[in-house]
Amino acid sequence: MAFPDFARLLRASNIRVGDFRARGAPAILIGVSAVVLSAGTVRVLALAAPSLTDVLREATKLAAVVRGDQRRLTP
Repeated sequence: MAFPDFARLLRASNIRVGDFRARGAPAILIGVSAVVLSAGTVRVLALAAPSLTDVLREATKLAAVVRGDQRRLTP
């Protein structure tokens, strides 16, 4: 079994986002951390899915109260 050419893999690893550029090992680390971060986000959303509707409803009510541009009833 032949080993891969690690130097070639490092040279081929590039990330460019706007003015930000990463090349080599930092690019590989950024890519791996992005995958781990997205997997964690999906896992948290899957665990929070049953209560997500309640949270969104309460957040909508809170935003309406904080906004305060609604008319109030006068007794």
